[in-house]
Amino acid sequence: MGSTQLPHGTEESLAATTAAAAAPGEPVEMVQLLGPDGKLGSDPVFSDYAKRIDPEKLRVFYTDMARIRRFDQEATALQRQGELALWVPLTGQEAAQIGSGHASQAQDYIFPTYREHGVALVRNVDLAELLKQFRGVSNGGWDPRENNFHLYTLVLAAQTLHAVGYAMGIQRDQKLASASDSTDPKAAVIAYFGDGASSEGDVHESMVFAASYNAPVVFFCQNNHWAISVPTEVQTKVPLANRAKGYGFPGIRVDGNDVIAVHAVTEWALEHAREGRGPVLIEAYTYRVGAHTTADDPTKYRESAEEAAWREKDPLDRLEKYLRAEGLADEAFFDQVKADGDELAKYVRSTTHGLEVPDIREAFASVYAEQHPLIAEELAWFEEYSAGFESDQEAAN
Repeated sequence: MGSTQLPHGTEESLAATTAAAAAPGEPVEMVQLLGPDGKLGSDPVFSDYAKRIDPEKLRVFYTDMARIRRFDQEATALQRQGELALWVPLTGQEAAQIGSGHASQAQDYIFPTYREHGVALVRNVDLAELLKQFRGVSNGGWDPRENNFHLYTLVLAAQTLHAVGYAMGIQRDQKLASASDSTDPKAAVIAYFGDGASSEGDVHESMVFAASYNAPVVFFCQNNHWAISVPTEVQTKVPLANRAKGYGFPGIRVDGNDVIAVHAVTEWALEHAREGRGPVLIEAYTYRVGAHTTADDPTKYRESAEEAAWREKDPLDRLEKYLRAEGLADEAFFDQVKADGDELAKYVRSTTHGLEVPDIREAFASVYAEQHPLIAEELAWFEEYSAGFESDQEAAN
C-alpha cells in the first residue's frame, strides 16, 4: 500500500497528531481548540478550519447541543414511565455528534449506531419518529433516503461494513459522473461507532477494504471510555487513533467535548475523502456521563469521582463560557434556547403518547417472509401464556 497523502501540504503539521505511541502507556497528541475553561487556543492545521465558523454557526452549535440534551432527558423519562422499551442516552457526547454532523454536507451519507441522536437532529430527522423504534412500533422510523441518514444499527459494528460498501459505490458513481462532466458535488460517507465496537472484526474488515480501495469514508469513533462495563484500557493498549497507521491512512484524536475542534477535524477529514485521498479515522475523546442504556447501572463498574471529573469538561458549559466571554450571545439567547428545548420535549412526549401500543404478535410475523412452523409453535405458546393472565384476572373479579 502506498504512503498516505494529506491535502494542502499538511503532512508535517499532522505528524505529531497522527504519530503512533512508542509504548502502550505513552500519550498521544490530541487536537483541542476550545478548552474546558472556555478559552480558544490554536492548532497549526485546524485553526484555519475553525476560522470558517462564524458567530451565528457557534450559536447554532450551542442550540443544537442544548436541544439534544433536553431531548435525551425527555426520552429517558419516557422510558422510565413505560412509554419506551429502552433508551440509549447520549449526554456528554453532544459536541462529538453536533460538531461532526454539521461538518457533513447534504450529499454525504451517514451510517449511525444507535446513539447518534445529535447527528439525527442535524440531519433534520424528526426526533419523534426516531422514538418509534424504541417504542417497538417500527423497525426504523424514518426514510433514510430523505436525509441521507441511515437507520440505526443495533448489531454492533455492522454499519461500518455497510458504510464502506456504500462509499465504494459512491466512488464508482463519481467516476462515471466525471466521465460525463457532471457538476454534482462529490460525496463522502461517515461511519459512526464506539470504542467497544472497535474490537469487533467488522471494523477491522471495513478498514482493510476502505484502505485497499481508497474509499471516501470517514470512520468516526466516539471513544466514550466505557463499552458498557468494559473500560477503554481493556479494549486497546494504544490510542485508538493510532490503529489507522496499520491500514495506511490518517488517524486523528480530537477532544470530543470541544465542538469547534470536532467540526474542524471532521471538515478536514471529509474534504480529504471527497478529494479521492482515501479514508480517515477520527477518535473523538469524550465520555458517556450516563448509563450505556436505561437497562444499565454504571455505578456497578465505575467510580463517581470519574464521572464528576468529566462533568468539569462538559461540552455545553465550555461553549457557553466562550459565547458569553466574547459577547456572542446574551441572556435572551440562552433563555430562548431553554424554551426551545422545552418545546421540543413537549412535542416528542405528546407524539410518543399518540403512538399505538406495540403488539408483540407483529414480531412473530416479521421473522420470516413466509410462515414457519417453529415460529407458529412459539406464537401458540405465547398465546397460551398470555391467556393464563386473563384467566387469573377473571378469577380475581
